[in-house]
Order: sequence, then C-alpha cells, then structure tokens
Amino acid sequence: MWIGTLELDVLLGDVHSLKQKRSVVRPVIAEVQRRFGISVAEVDHRDLHRRTGIGASAVSGDRDHVVEVLESVERLVASRPEIQVLSAKLRYLSSEDL
Repeated sequence: MWIGTLELDVLLGDVHSLKQKRSVVRPVIAEVQRRFGISVAEVDHRDLHRRTGIGASAVSGDRDHVVEVLESVERLVASRPEIQVLSAKLRYLSSEDL
C-alpha cells in the first residue's frame, strides 16, 4: 500500500477578508474532492486572509497512481488564476515504511 501527501502553501489574489478567502478556497477544495475522490482540506494559515495551506492525501496499491493523482491535484490548484502556489511538498510512503 502506498500513501501520498501533498502540502500546498498558497497566496490568494485580490482577497480582503476571511469571508472572501472562504469563497475562493472552498470551491477549490470541493473541485479536488469531486474530481479525484481524495481527502483534501485547508490545513494552515486559517487566520490570514491572503494565505492558506491546502493538504491532500491519497492511498493506493500502486505508487505510480498516487504520484499521478497528487501531481494532477497540484497542477489543478496552480491553474486557478486567483491562486499562486508558493511551495508544494509531496511525500510518499509505503506501508512497509510505517
């Protein structure tokens, strides 16, 4: 079994309140969940209105599948015009590593 995690540090565009931030971040998270069927959530910078951290995780019996899915998630989030990905951390573990 393979477990993959993705952590994205994100800068948001023209956002001036936490309410506006939610209106940008929630649709992104919902799209990732709908499109890929993986776990995803806002995980960092919850109190800042122009920054956020988005975390995603995937599990599969095939390492290549986990890599493909998480790299696709990163590309999807980065393709949004209102979002600038500052950094992305991908990690992969085998169940034998635990």
